[in-house]
Parts: sequence; C-alpha cells; structure tokens
Amino acid sequence: MNKSPIHAFFVGRAIAEGIYEQLENGITNTLSGLGKFDAEQRENLRTFIEQVLERADREAQIENNSNDNSNSEELDSQPKDLQAIIDDLRAEVAQVRAELQKYRSSSS
Repeated sequence: MNKSPIHAFFVGRAIAEGIYEQLENGITNTLSGLGKFDAEQRENLRTFIEQVLERADREAQIENNSNDNSNSEELDSQPKDLQAIIDDLRAEVAQVRAELQKYRSSSS
C-alpha cells in the first residue's frame, strides 16, 4: 500500500505537468494567432491608407490639370481682349491727334 499513495502522487504530478504543457501550448498558439492577426490588420490598414492617398493624389492632379487648362484658356483669351483694348486706345489716340491737328490748323 505504500506504493499506491506514492504512485498516485506521481500520476497526479504527471497529469498536472501534462495539463500545464497543453495550456502553455494553447496560450502560445493563441497569442501567436493574435500576433499574426494584428500584423495582417496593420498591413491591411497601411495598404488601405496608401490606396486612399494615391487616389487623393490622382484626383488632385486631375483637378489641378483641369484648373491649369481653364486658367490657360483664360490667359489665352485675356491677351486677345487686352490686344483689342490696346488697339481701341491707339485708335482713340489717333483720333485725338487728328482733332488736335485740326484745331491747331484752324486756330493758326
């Protein structure tokens, strides 16, 4: 009977160690899975942010290009208008000179 209690003690101890190892493996696997999940989610978030920034950059470039085109169209039309104004002013100056010459010749 002396072997029985000692044997039971060692069996209990072996069971406890086995349960401890199983628990340790389970926790290790769970933490490893959580670490992998966290790393994947961080990578997915980084990829998503890059895609959003790329899309925003593309849309900004498209907007800038359309603004540049409309601005260049405005600049192209502005010199034409400016040239017309200059021509009108030259014509008016010529008329004033002609009238001034007429006035001077009639006064003399």
